[in-house]
Amino acid sequence: MNISHIEHIGIAVNSLEEAIPFYEEKLGLKCYSVEEVADQKVKTAFFMVGQTKIELLESTDPEGPIGKFIEKKGQGIHHLAFAVDDVNQSLAELEEKEVRLIDKSARKGAEGLNIGFLHPKSTMGVLTEICGKE
Repeated sequence: MNISHIEHIGIAVNSLEEAIPFYEEKLGLKCYSVEEVADQKVKTAFFMVGQTKIELLESTDPEGPIGKFIEKKGQGIHHLAFAVDDVNQSLAELEEKEVRLIDKSARKGAEGLNIGFLHPKSTMGVLTEICGKE
């Protein structure tokens, strides 16, 4: 597995409509994309900070993963995502190293990337995503 950089930091928010102005008006960042990922029950908004993205996540269903996260923990950092060359290969390597996986194979995420999540019980409590074009 080759991690090239932190791809993005996912932040759960109650409302993109309320959160985007903070990042644009207070921090001076520019939202370059808003997208709904229906199968994950989430709307996303992206900002670039150097080579790393900030991904704001608004739940479209209280029973979805972001809705449940906000209900339990409130708004805040949801996950850390690393860029890899091949998501499926990386997931297989991590499973061989006895890392507990949420996803055994890649699935489609925002921006057309392939994604896979590692269970926080194997990552010192941090929900970790690996993502890439393959």
